[in-house]
Amino acid sequence: MAMHNEPALIKWRTNGMIARFVGIVAIALGFVIGIYGLEDIEARWLQTALGLLATGMLAQGYALYCSVKRRQELKDQPKS
Repeated sequence: MAMHNEPALIKWRTNGMIARFVGIVAIALGFVIGIYGLEDIEARWLQTALGLLATGMLAQGYALYCSVKRRQELKDQPKS
């Protein structure tokens, strides 16, 4: 592995792992708060749950983007 590309690969991997973790937690919290929001219609819990679900989906999308970019950089590296 070339030394000048190694930090970029680590950056994509780390960002992807953090985004995946945040996405999983946000989606799980969105579902839990959404169930609570269905019981209490007058509160704003349902909107909060929808926001968490959307945030989780965006985070998962960014994690996918990081994975694709990392694989592209691995593929484009010159073989030594």
